[in-house]
Amino acid sequence: MRILSNFDGGNIEVSSADTPDDIRLKIRPDAGGEHMQWFFFQLCDARDTDCTMVIENAGKVSYPDGFENYQAVVSTDLENWFRTDTEFDGKQLVIRHRPESDVVYVAYFAPYSLREHQQLISSALEHSRVLSETLCTTPDGHAHTLLTIGEAAEGRKKLWVIARQHPGETMAEWWVEGFVERLLDPEDPVARELLEQAVVYLVPNMCIDGAVRGHLRTNAHGRNLNREWAEPCADQSPEVYYTRQKMHETGVDFALDVHGDEALPYNFIAGPEGTPSWNEHKQRQLDNFKQLLAAITPDFQTDHGYEVDAPGSADMKKNSDYMAETFDCLAVTLEMPFKDTADRPVPEIGWSPGRCRHLGRACLDAMYRILPEL
Repeated sequence: MRILSNFDGGNIEVSSADTPDDIRLKIRPDAGGEHMQWFFFQLCDARDTDCTMVIENAGKVSYPDGFENYQAVVSTDLENWFRTDTEFDGKQLVIRHRPESDVVYVAYFAPYSLREHQQLISSALEHSRVLSETLCTTPDGHAHTLLTIGEAAEGRKKLWVIARQHPGETMAEWWVEGFVERLLDPEDPVARELLEQAVVYLVPNMCIDGAVRGHLRTNAHGRNLNREWAEPCADQSPEVYYTRQKMHETGVDFALDVHGDEALPYNFIAGPEGTPSWNEHKQRQLDNFKQLLAAITPDFQTDHGYEVDAPGSADMKKNSDYMAETFDCLAVTLEMPFKDTADRPVPEIGWSPGRCRHLGRACLDAMYRILPEL
């Protein structure tokens, strides 16, 4: 029996794995040492054996509440993921599973690999309406890619979508899959009409280095990219520096930043209410967008979310606050759960890649309907 994690997105350290009923593990911190929570590893050669895997430092992670009422995900093929028995006592996370295969994968959420990211881009580029631009090379030597979907023309709105600023929030790139698939469907009337009225600028993965390294929240230099927008550094946070530079070249009429939340079992929108120029018009735009999305899909709701920022309390280091104030546009953050959704649970799989993709498709409707207000 072996525990392995030396692969794309892998993260776990083995304290001991002498017996299947007491496998002792630890999560490896992100670069910089400030954050940790993402885990992803292989359990090998334990077919038909009851295994108990204990993550010993689970109580010291960035968001311990994220492990309350949480179940880890398991897969034998890296495509189909299901939930398994998991308990958290405030200090240790205990994952129990009886593998039906010689190799199974265990993760915090369904991973989204570098290969899948590259395939997403390659598939999009098969469409004539899609252009790709490498905004920079990341510190670890990966391409930081922008997809431009549609044609910038006089009178067309500029819609910016970025995903996975926090690399462990893999649900964000699963969302992108569904969003792009629908946006490029030539038979979809909403997609066709949206691209007649707007151009979409999309960064599918803002933090590829962190994703490959198995980080929860930071890039290769230990920078939390969603705290870099006010004064990004070309050396330490080039992913934000060059994306922001491009945004200033194109202009922005709408900005959507796609994330996952460790603790809250809901899909929700966080807005930039604390920005200095916040007013009734901007509040109406935000409320309308949230209400539109809630009417489109039962998987989105407006009753639960973050506490609304107090007036004047905006943090311009965060993307949505920076975008809203700098470009005077509707800028929102979409949050999805690592757990299941409390109001629409699907216990076997919880919140899943497929459900992320469906939400991505639904968001296209909301974006189309809000266009006249932008």
